[in-house]
Amino acid sequence: MKKIVLLSALLAISSALTAQEVQGPDGALKVNVELKDGSPVYSVHYNNKIFLEPSPLGLKTSIGDFSARLKQLGHQVRTIDETYTMPHAKVSRVHYQANELVCNYLNEKGDTLQVIFRVSNNDIAQAYRISSPKHTHCIIEKETTGFDFPSYTTTFITPQAPAGDGWMGTKPSYEEEYTLDEAIGTPSRYKLGYTFPALFHVGNDGWVLISETGVSSHYAGTKLSEGTQDGLYTIAFPEKAENGGVGDATIAASIPSLTSWKTITVGETLKPIVETTSAYDNVRPFYEPTQVYQPGRSTWSWILWQDASCNYKDQQTFIDLAAAMGYEYILIDALWDKQIGYENMPSLIAYAQSKGVDVLLWYNSNGSCNDAPQGPKHRLDSAPARQKEMAWMKALGVKGIKVDFFGGDKQATMKLYEDILTDANQYGIAVVFHGCTLPRGWERMYPNHMSSEAALVSENLVFGQYHADKEAQRSTLYPFIRNAVSAMDFGGVFFNKHFSKDGVSGTLRKTTDAFQIATSVLYQSGIQHFGITPNNLTEQPEFILDFMKKVPTVWDETRFIDGYPGKYCVIARRYGNQWYIAATNATEQSIKLNLSLPWLMNQQVSIIHDNEARTASLSQGAINKKGILTIEIQPMGGAMIYTK
Repeated sequence: MKKIVLLSALLAISSALTAQEVQGPDGALKVNVELKDGSPVYSVHYNNKIFLEPSPLGLKTSIGDFSARLKQLGHQVRTIDETYTMPHAKVSRVHYQANELVCNYLNEKGDTLQVIFRVSNNDIAQAYRISSPKHTHCIIEKETTGFDFPSYTTTFITPQAPAGDGWMGTKPSYEEEYTLDEAIGTPSRYKLGYTFPALFHVGNDGWVLISETGVSSHYAGTKLSEGTQDGLYTIAFPEKAENGGVGDATIAASIPSLTSWKTITVGETLKPIVETTSAYDNVRPFYEPTQVYQPGRSTWSWILWQDASCNYKDQQTFIDLAAAMGYEYILIDALWDKQIGYENMPSLIAYAQSKGVDVLLWYNSNGSCNDAPQGPKHRLDSAPARQKEMAWMKALGVKGIKVDFFGGDKQATMKLYEDILTDANQYGIAVVFHGCTLPRGWERMYPNHMSSEAALVSENLVFGQYHADKEAQRSTLYPFIRNAVSAMDFGGVFFNKHFSKDGVSGTLRKTTDAFQIATSVLYQSGIQHFGITPNNLTEQPEFILDFMKKVPTVWDETRFIDGYPGKYCVIARRYGNQWYIAATNATEQSIKLNLSLPWLMNQQVSIIHDNEARTASLSQGAINKKGILTIEIQPMGGAMIYTK
């Protein structure tokens, strides 16, 4: 018996020596790291409730295995306290406070793995660093990092699409539907795992958002594997067939080298999810901006007038629309190289400039990885061609580009993104990506990155009634998932009753006008491409036009107010001293909400809301002395509340 007691005591001491804990500054969020049978594992608690059960850590590389048969070398801790600014994001100034734990492990070949955790009050950032006395590079073949959720967890996650699938073989492009409270471990639609970000509802205890940041040409964009029935998801690398098979699916890394950061945001409510800055806290700008990149609003003909509108006359019409609305930009979309012609662009751009409107141009990202026919092509996929094209743009005064059709997350593709951004900065050109990956910290890493698509956005409303029917539902998903970690170029705000040029044919809009107004604030993007058309200038009431003329696209502060993914959403954003509170309802019933806005108590507000005709009305109201405002929202309706 004494031997058994002694052995148990020794095991407890051994476990204590290899186990470490790091907490957020307020002590609520805790990460425990230990070496279990030679393999590192971690777990996550928030307010003493389990959010992630013991989950694997480690890397497998060409120079050795850093996931098993490891020995602990020790650990270091430090405090992080930094302030930084974001000129075109959901928040303008961030004060990041976190505690860092670095655990050092030795593998069988004498090389070292550092497991890094940084823990703030609601966010965890985790990364690895390899060091070796004899190697200067390696191939990272696999991350064994996992996320093991309690069995009662449900999911709001979106599947990875097969490589080469979709229109002209352009997928994967992060344009799949989200699960809605689906049981943990349910197989995905394509059996290829799930793309970031991924939202998990941990029963009555709270929420977890998992994502990735800090991905550059030095890494690949990773994803989540299929989940097990027990709730374990692990990190998976890109599929070999992505990008037409061009490039490796593994990662070439120098030594020492830092991996990407995996981020875990935890909260009892959705407030920490909506307000997280985890995508930006642990990355740094890769270069200085060559100029101030201006956020703003843009018209674009393509979304409702489609391909045929990319002609000289129609673009003049939308330039005039931008000027009438006081918008900063017009986006001239695909096929301008053929339907307008390079030879006519100088005069068209000069016309826009004479109206006080700057020009954004669409480009196909490449000519070798898919069959997308739209041009211009072969202009951005090599440095000589890219720099020549950008010099031409700069000479004409083009201010930005929308680059489309990437279709992959390999390291080679990340290098293409980085090369486009870096060269564009040298010519003072802002960048928006479409048909693309999730931007992973890019608004801070690359100062001229304004936004990316990476979602089922407004073009799908035009393409099929199924998507038009889902418009309201998706408005209650993106603020909690996709738009929580990066700017999202949705391209919304439509007042035509049908998603078409004539407004009477094509797919039918099911949402109200007040809903459309709300999405101008609900979705955040440094450059917002709005779906308004010239007829809206005479068909919409003056108060709607006035609001759309003044609505900002970047914010000083963002706050979660209320909501549940797939049902309804209320988000508040501040620009300067003015507050905007956007609300949408995805259900088939009217809902009455008592909005808690204590910082606005006793203040007068303007409210754009639904009326019986499902058009919009304007009324004045006041937040009561308890800081409560009661509103009612129609099915698939919305509201916009704003201070004066």
